[in-house]
Amino acid sequence: MEKKEKIKTCSIGIGGSKGCCKVESVVSVDERGQMVLPKELRDKADIRAGDKLAVVGMEKEGKICCVSLIKIGEIEEMLKSMLGPVMKEMFKD
Repeated sequence: MEKKEKIKTCSIGIGGSKGCCKVESVVSVDERGQMVLPKELRDKADIRAGDKLAVVGMEKEGKICCVSLIKIGEIEEMLKSMLGPVMKEMFKD
């Protein structure tokens, strides 16, 4: 039997769960639409100059109510873990 490798990715929980969302910092948006992520947050998230981040929005009643930043590498791993088994099954001999 094939042993599945567990991929560690961020998880979003609710309430007091271990992977719960929390406010890390508050930032301002300037007149050009730019904002600065505080150094402490960049360090904690291992975000470096040149890193690519996906901007993910959640909609409620036709308006975006929540915006998340996810490192591209994390999204790739999430997609591989979700789609990998499906693709394997589809192309099974």
